Amino acid sequence: MSEHESIDELLERVRKDLDRVGPQEAFDAAADGALLVDIRYAALRDRDGLIPGALVVERNELEWRLDPQGSHRVAEATGHDLPVVVVCNEGYASSLAAVSLQQLGLHRATDLIGGFQAWRAAGLPVEV
Repeated sequence: MSEHESIDELLERVRKDLDRVGPQEAFDAAADGALLVDIRYAALRDRDGLIPGALVVERNELEWRLDPQGSHRVAEATGHDLPVVVVCNEGYASSLAAVSLQQLGLHRATDLIGGFQAWRAAGLPVEV
């Protein structure tokens, strides 16, 4: 048996610390002031569209842009109490990203179950 956990085991472990949300919950959270953050890469955004009002920050820049204390933060990174819903394509990378944001003190960070594909399948707004 390996002394290292698999990605599936890692996801299961880190998701225990997330209050993950479904598409309608994410939509409602955004309406209540949560920041939706789309971490998909450009080719997927070009192919599938965007969630209106979502902040686009590719995964490799996420922590630098959302750290409220960071020198490279975006204007939307207003504090550690900011509710953040991270959106990837299918809801896998977003779980790891949300936990990373929690480690930076963004204790209300979570992710969208099923990612952008679930959002679109739920019939929620998409800009093409």
